[in-house]
Amino acid sequence: MKLRVSAAAIIAGAMALPGAAMADCGDVSLARMNWASAEVYSVITEFLMVQGYGCNVTVVPSATTTAITSLAENGEPDVVPELWVNSAPAYEGLAAEGKVIKAADVISDGGSEAWWIPAYLAEAHPELTTIDGILANPSLVGGRFHNCPDGWGCRIANDNLVQAYGFADAGMEVFNHGSGETLSTSMASAYQAGEPWFGYYWGPTALLGSYDMVAVDMGGYNMEAHACNAGADCATPGKSSFPAAPVYTVVTADLASSKPEIMELVSNISLSNKAISQLLAWKDANNASAEEAAVYFLQTSGDTWSSWVNDDARSKLSALLQ
Repeated sequence: MKLRVSAAAIIAGAMALPGAAMADCGDVSLARMNWASAEVYSVITEFLMVQGYGCNVTVVPSATTTAITSLAENGEPDVVPELWVNSAPAYEGLAAEGKVIKAADVISDGGSEAWWIPAYLAEAHPELTTIDGILANPSLVGGRFHNCPDGWGCRIANDNLVQAYGFADAGMEVFNHGSGETLSTSMASAYQAGEPWFGYYWGPTALLGSYDMVAVDMGGYNMEAHACNAGADCATPGKSSFPAAPVYTVVTADLASSKPEIMELVSNISLSNKAISQLLAWKDANNASAEEAAVYFLQTSGDTWSSWVNDDARSKLSALLQ
C-alpha cells in the first residue's frame, strides 16, 4: 500500500508541474507502446524528462506499425521507446532518409527467443543444455516440446526447426498450445512442481523474470536457415538458433538536433533483457500498474538511472525519490 500511494503521488506530481518549470526543455511527444515492458519504459522516460529536465511531455498511445506510420507521415512522436525493428521494416528506410535516428539499444542485449529448460533440470542433467543432448534423452525433458499457438510467427519457425532437428526420429512429441496463456501456464506449473519442461519462450517477459530458465544451445545462428525457417513455404528447413532481436529507442532528427540534453538522456536509457524480465516479474507478482513498476524501479535502482541523467537532473530526482 505504501508503494502504491507513493507511486500515485510521484507520478501525479510529475504531471502537475507548473508551466514555468517546464520551460527548460519545452514540448516533447513520447510514444507509449501497448505491451508491458514498453509501457514501463515509457513511464520511466516520461518521469525523468519531466522531473529531471523540465519537459512538457505529451504521451501518445501507440504500437509498432502505428508509430512507424506516424513517424513517416507526421514526423512524430519525438521519442519512441522499445521499437522492435524486426517487426518494423519501414524503419530502415526512414533511418536512411535521416528522418529518424537510433538513440539506444533500449534492451541492451536485444529481445530473445529460445528453447528453454528449467535451471534445476540443467543442473541435474548438464547434457540437456544442448539440443543434441535433449534429442538423445527425450524422456529427461518429459518427451515433449511445448510449441507456440497456431497463427504466431514463432509457430512457423518452430515447425520448420522441429523438422530440421529431426524431432520425430528422436521420439520427441510436439505439443501445439492453443493460446499463449496455456503455453506460459505449462512452464509455470512444471517449474513450481519441479518437473521437466522443454519449449519455446521469449523475453523480456514476466515469466522469464519469475523462473530460472536456461536457454538450450541450438548449435549457433545460421542466417540463411533462419530466413527460410521464418517462412511458411520453406522447402528446406535448416538448423539454427534464434538471433537476438534489435530493440531501439528511436528519435526524430528534429529532436536530436534541437534538444541535445534529451537526446543524451534517451541514448543512455537501457536495461538488459534479464533486468526487464525481473521488473516485469515484480509487476506481475504485485498486480502493479506500469506507473507503480516504474516508481519501484526508480526507488530501488538509483545506481542505474542516476548514470543516465546529467548532474542537475540527478540532483532534482534524488531529492524527489528519497
